Amino acid sequence: MTHRIRYGGDYNPEQWPEEVWDEDHRLFTRAGIDTLTVGVFSWSLTQPAEDTYDFTVLDRVLDRAAAEHRSVCLATGTAALPPWLAQRYPEVNRTDFEGRRHRYGQRHNFCPSSPAYRRLATAMAARLAERYAGHPALLAWHINNEYGGACYCDRCAEAFRDWLRDRYGTLDALNDAWCTTFWSHRYTDWGQIEPPSALTEHWRGPDHTAFQGTTLDYFRFTTDALLGCFLAEKEAIRHHDSETPVTTNLMGMFRPLDYHRWAPHLDFASWDSYPPLDAPPTWAALGHDLMRGLKDGAPFWLMEQTPSTTACRDVNPLRRPGELRLATFQAIAHGADATLYFQMRASRGACEKYHGAVIGHAGRDDTRVFREVAELGRQLEQLGAATLGARTPARTALLFDWDSWWALEISDGPSRSVRYQEVVHAYYRAAREAGADVDVVPQTADLTPYDVVLAPVLHLVKGDFADRLEAVARRGGTVLTTFLSGRVDEHDRAFLADVPGPLAPLMGVRVDEWDARPPEFAQPVPELSAEARLVFELVLPRGAEPIATYGTDFYAGTPAVTRHAFGEGEGWYVATALDRRGVEQVVRRVLARHDLIGPYADQEGLETATRVAPDGTRLLFLLNHATEAAELTAHTTATDLLTGKQVKGGDPLTLDPLGVAVLRLQ
Repeated sequence: MTHRIRYGGDYNPEQWPEEVWDEDHRLFTRAGIDTLTVGVFSWSLTQPAEDTYDFTVLDRVLDRAAAEHRSVCLATGTAALPPWLAQRYPEVNRTDFEGRRHRYGQRHNFCPSSPAYRRLATAMAARLAERYAGHPALLAWHINNEYGGACYCDRCAEAFRDWLRDRYGTLDALNDAWCTTFWSHRYTDWGQIEPPSALTEHWRGPDHTAFQGTTLDYFRFTTDALLGCFLAEKEAIRHHDSETPVTTNLMGMFRPLDYHRWAPHLDFASWDSYPPLDAPPTWAALGHDLMRGLKDGAPFWLMEQTPSTTACRDVNPLRRPGELRLATFQAIAHGADATLYFQMRASRGACEKYHGAVIGHAGRDDTRVFREVAELGRQLEQLGAATLGARTPARTALLFDWDSWWALEISDGPSRSVRYQEVVHAYYRAAREAGADVDVVPQTADLTPYDVVLAPVLHLVKGDFADRLEAVARRGGTVLTTFLSGRVDEHDRAFLADVPGPLAPLMGVRVDEWDARPPEFAQPVPELSAEARLVFELVLPRGAEPIATYGTDFYAGTPAVTRHAFGEGEGWYVATALDRRGVEQVVRRVLARHDLIGPYADQEGLETATRVAPDGTRLLFLLNHATEAAELTAHTTATDLLTGKQVKGGDPLTLDPLGVAVLRLQ
């Protein structure tokens, strides 16, 4: 059992002569590196031909790691095809959304329905597990890499039809779910069904489809098809190794795959964090909390982050001094038990040669980046096991739902300017900046631990979820939802009821009409001194109390925000896309009702997060994202685990610019 957070990252020694390995391991020791992810793109090396396997290099890599007392997260290497496989079995090459069968190249280049791919990838996983199960360096299995992409070939079309037969049973049920009486689409044979693509139901790209139910199901099918590839490799590993945990690196808020469908099959969640340019700190935090929520709050691994810069964007800014440390401790604050990098040594050629690395092309140990990585390794050693296995004691839940994301953004009307991630992030950001710990959960989650449930743009409502939200309010909790929620069922069919459909009784409102305007148009909301944009639902209160109203147009004075007493609790409805100030005010009123405003909520740029260790020790992380020092007043007696300094309630507490404190509360 490790005594500290796992620290290291992607290592590709096969790209270098073995004399370089000696220097690598010397530098790893200096930087406190104890964990290496190896073999991620090694298929063409370990299997140079269909009937030939060669593990010579991989043997030396693992043996050397063991000799240096380092652990290995061993990948199956099946994320990118070797050239011989694509040449011998052309079916493995994907057909894209435009109907073009690709030739060999790139990565994420395999068809998930290809029998040849499935057979050979599974055989590789089995060979690796047979050879390395029980190896002293082996810590975890890493299947494939960053699963993603879709295929529209004939094999996928047939697999889609089989998937639909399993889901619907009969064509009558499918025709009803897809509303195929529209535009003469009623199917009379399963073979008539085509994948929705640029050649069939789509125009102007993947988000413009004539039949949303069909496209929604193809998104679900693609999730399950790629999951099937993962499960086949996992089963092959389990035949030889029943104990070593198995994972794959996810990508946070990644639209193409519903990670909630993957969650039960991962032994632990892991993900790669590469926030968009200029994203606020809460964007990465939301990704961390989403990944933690996949396994009911269990710690996850940060499998990849850059130590300095990315290379895949048009512009790739450098992390400033202190930003790497802050980002790493942010991941730990939100539940990471491992913080790893891509990459350990910079590639000499190809598209990632300028991607940041712990060790650059010159192999120096006196660069700023290496010194920061090494100093961070020292601090993680000092932190030790204090945070390992710790949980987040959140009383606020944020709903994140891939079905709602897909259904909202492939909908024609009322506005394609509404982006699911942006609205969800707005409410998450407001809660986090108010000092609340937040669990990010699916519609299937148990809601009994939560006093507050935030469910923005819950466009698609499944099963008994509306009833379970009512139960939260009935026992005294608060539920908040927004415009464009409660609109459609699991098949993307409009509810035959007043908007917001099954959420209407809890919200105490009825919506008959809605207005949509271009992004540059702003509607004032006077009571909040805020503005609203994009969509403006016209709310008719049915028991709800108006909290804020629209300021202009024929619906001026009608509710933009309402509150409805329900049981012992409340339902809040926000009928428009409020600006940051407006969302902040509404969310803080909701949190204040449950005494969930944090002690440092008014400190600009300060993030807080709580974890509770297995022994009951409470840890409060203070993360200063500002470029100025944060001058605080300690709210209780605590010891900073990074400095050993103790403070008492009322004492001054200073955080340096981009500074971090990990407070063990007394």
